[in-house]
Amino acid sequence: MAKYMLIMRGTDESMKEMMETPFEQMLETVGRFNEELIRAGVLVAAEGLDDPAQGVVVDFSGETPVVTDGPYGETKELFGGFYVIDVASKEEAIEWARRLPAVSGTKCEVRRVPSIDEFPQDNEWIIKERAWRERTGQL
Repeated sequence: MAKYMLIMRGTDESMKEMMETPFEQMLETVGRFNEELIRAGVLVAAEGLDDPAQGVVVDFSGETPVVTDGPYGETKELFGGFYVIDVASKEEAIEWARRLPAVSGTKCEVRRVPSIDEFPQDNEWIIKERAWRERTGQL
């Protein structure tokens, strides 16, 4: 099994359409999909993100990081939320992504989440992270 992140990306238009959808209807649609993921035993995590106007950007372009309040100047493809699923293959992750309940114009980026086992196991930082994951029940 491998973990994949399904990153929901919306445009200004798709975000507007989503905001016009009655909240209870959206909860019902997303809830049904989440239930499918749970029944299939592949859901690891799922979260929506708050309004971009409430966020900030930390820009590392210069010598010191600069923090800028939202909303962002460029909103063509904002991240709206994500799922982390644990599936057998990239193809299976793509099949789940194709089934996402999304409004027209939304995109979903599918990215594999590397396992800690793929990093050098003799590295002191990997050793510390593995110990933390074991203590917190993540391994």
